[in-house]
Amino acid sequence: MTETADELSAPLGQKTERKKRRFRLPFTAMQALAVLLGLVLVVFLSVALFTDNPLGGEPMARVALRKPADDQQPAASGQTEHAAKPGTPQAPAGENKTVTIIDGSSGKRQDVVIGSDAGDKAGAEPAMTMTGIDPRLLEKSRYGMIPAVADGLKPFTVYAADADRTKAAKMPVIAIVVGGLGVGAAKTTDAIMKLPPAVTLAFTPYGADPTKLAERARAQRHEILLQVPMEPFDYPDNDPGPQTLLTTLTSEQNLDRLYWHLSRFQGYAGIANFMGARFTATDSVMQPVIREAAKRGLGYLDDGSSPRSIASAQAIAQSMPFAKADFTIDAVPTSVEIDRTLVKLETLAKERGLAVGVASALPISIERLAAWTKTLEGRGILLVPLTTAMLKSKSG
Repeated sequence: MTETADELSAPLGQKTERKKRRFRLPFTAMQALAVLLGLVLVVFLSVALFTDNPLGGEPMARVALRKPADDQQPAASGQTEHAAKPGTPQAPAGENKTVTIIDGSSGKRQDVVIGSDAGDKAGAEPAMTMTGIDPRLLEKSRYGMIPAVADGLKPFTVYAADADRTKAAKMPVIAIVVGGLGVGAAKTTDAIMKLPPAVTLAFTPYGADPTKLAERARAQRHEILLQVPMEPFDYPDNDPGPQTLLTTLTSEQNLDRLYWHLSRFQGYAGIANFMGARFTATDSVMQPVIREAAKRGLGYLDDGSSPRSIASAQAIAQSMPFAKADFTIDAVPTSVEIDRTLVKLETLAKERGLAVGVASALPISIERLAAWTKTLEGRGILLVPLTTAMLKSKSG
């Protein structure tokens, strides 16, 4: 009450003045604030005057450069694909072209216009064709040249290695296929040079220069095959590689991927599965692939890794040259086990007249096979290329 009375009795304006004094900063605090503001001003002027930025103070705009969305370019191994048939014309240099993108999961289509120099590696045509290739047995696709049948000739017969088939018809024969080549020039060269010509060599499509290595193999009179990556049961944990044929894709999509593989090099007599336990056991996706390969005059080797494979029945239905491996020679990659498996091959060949073994290009495998093949005929068994074994099997 006393304070209220004092305020009421105070002269006009004194109350306001008293309140202002209550919130006024001490003189020393005002000095500190002034010094702080001065320092900020000095720093700002220093940056403006001494920083080497010719655009300082100019308005700027930032542009985010983004890669094309996933649904606008072909996937390496799984989700999107260009859809094109062999014979699709290529756009002239410097012009745009329209391609159809198919989503690998949903099958959704989308037309996209891209430049001819867009760098689509999967669509790039190989720079050269291998020597010794019959141009009549090639058909142009958007990926490059792929096998074809012409004038009654088939790649299977034209690119089969030389063999004494009359002799092969009269005695037990063994065919050996060494696969996984093309990736790793050193091991591929070892297989080409150290193994006899009667050994068939199978190349994956992923090497940096598969044409050069396949050409060298043919120059050494080896018969060659193309290994086509197919979906295993544990895909994608176990992934064969880009452009793998998948059970989740349509027939059109898988055939488009097949054309990519077929274009990687030329001169092969047939194809073989690379992995593919799930794919080769699925009739709806396997049948179109076998039918297409047969239409293009190729043989088919089943590597024997999947007991559920339907490749044999499909090949017979297409009158396609076919063989299935009886043993994987280096399933256990030791000298003892490899030699033991080779003895099993010999026994089977004598009992049945024919046996087929597959191996990878491990140094130990190449070493043991090179030594074994030198003594095989002395034991009454003939080493033959795979195509000879296929023909003998068909005639038998």
